[in-house]
Amino acid sequence: MEISELGEFGLIDRLAKDISPKNDSTVKGIGDDCAVISPTEGMQTLVTTDLLMEGVHFDLTYVPLRHLGYKAVMVNLSDVFAMNARPRQVTVSLAISSKFTVEDIEDLYAGMKMACTKWGVDIVGGDTTASMTGLAISITAIGEARPEDIILRSGARPTDLICVSGNLGAAYMGLQLLEREKAVYDEQVAEARRSGSKEQMEMLSEMQPDFSGREYILERQLKPEARGDIIDALREAGIRPTSMMDISDGLSSELLHICRQSRTGCRIYEERLPLDYQTAAMAEELNLNVSTCALNGGEDYELLFTVPLALNDTVAAIDDVHVIGYITEEDKGLALVTRDGGEHQLKAQGWNHLKS
Repeated sequence: MEISELGEFGLIDRLAKDISPKNDSTVKGIGDDCAVISPTEGMQTLVTTDLLMEGVHFDLTYVPLRHLGYKAVMVNLSDVFAMNARPRQVTVSLAISSKFTVEDIEDLYAGMKMACTKWGVDIVGGDTTASMTGLAISITAIGEARPEDIILRSGARPTDLICVSGNLGAAYMGLQLLEREKAVYDEQVAEARRSGSKEQMEMLSEMQPDFSGREYILERQLKPEARGDIIDALREAGIRPTSMMDISDGLSSELLHICRQSRTGCRIYEERLPLDYQTAAMAEELNLNVSTCALNGGEDYELLFTVPLALNDTVAAIDDVHVIGYITEEDKGLALVTRDGGEHQLKAQGWNHLKS
């Protein structure tokens, strides 16, 4: 169905028909000029916004719309968890071009609802408008936490341990794999057009690349998970990190943010960077340095945090958490200690949102 057949309000009604609030703080959701949210007594409100643009942040050649919807919500929830808070509501705004059908947008929304259901989050509003340049998605997430629980980037202190959850570089390797296969496909399409072969074009329309054995790195790129489970595990262990943020733009970039705002230096160890086998194998196949991918790849959406040295044994016992280094005095600089014992200055080489 063409979106123009429904119109803006008809589309909103169709997307929102089975959305009902789950949180007590959601007084009124979709349906009025504003959502109504009642702050929980003793809590503070946290707000974060992310904007995803077609052709900049995602390529619909290989990104399914349902996965895109799921990812768009998860990357915002990840920011809330990175402040040691709980996400409660999101608003969803879409700019949609004429190439999308009603069913396409329903598929996108289905992924968003899946992400919200996983963490008990309410979709409480947003906006839709036309776009001349493709799809744009803007998600605003609202969370809450007690004032004493909120963790900033500026609290790291010398001798604190530097920890990360999960593993690094897999999402970047998944992206490289998808981009490689897209380049192969585009070249074959161009060749078929040059030759004027309808038969070859029909074969290409049914072609599917073989991704067997690469499922993990593809999932890390297409369907990332916000690490609320790590927040729960830290709380259960009685650990309150001194600083924390999520890894969206690459470990190096995020660690530099923490050190800059905490006015500290750091040392991290190459041999301690957590890597998955598929990540290492893909890096070798593409002739890339796997440590560089782990440091600068981005879109891992793991948690980077610091804890006091005295909690070493406690934090090391938490499943899927890895100690990769320690915080130093500011004048010691920011360094990566390589496997051969050498030191290299850490640089922010991850994703730059405004770089052409």
